[in-house]
Amino acid sequence: MKHIIIPYQPYLKDLARQLRTNSTLSEILLWQEIKERKLLGFQFHRQVPMLDFIVDFYCHELSLAIEIDGSSHTFTYKEDLERQAKLEQHNVRFLRFDDLEVKKNLPNVLRSLEQWIRENRKV
Repeated sequence: MKHIIIPYQPYLKDLARQLRTNSTLSEILLWQEIKERKLLGFQFHRQVPMLDFIVDFYCHELSLAIEIDGSSHTFTYKEDLERQAKLEQHNVRFLRFDDLEVKKNLPNVLRSLEQWIRENRKV
């Protein structure tokens, strides 16, 4: 199945590269567990530009965006939901995890991801 590439603003490409270089600890921890098809054989990418936004992780095969919400999201909750709604119009599905949850309970985060994939993967 051909992957659908969601268009994005060109300036986001450089910003995404900067974000990959300056990842948060929780992003690094999760990335170590999902890169190189480690999670049930699915390929994830980091800091993926889409429309006017950048998502933390994205799997084209599953149309799944994973967002790690840290303290910077405390005051942007409404904007995060609006952004998510715009991307959901392009059939992107979302899983959100709290920054502290990733840092303190990564095995549970991975179990949640695996369960979601098993229940929602495209056949």
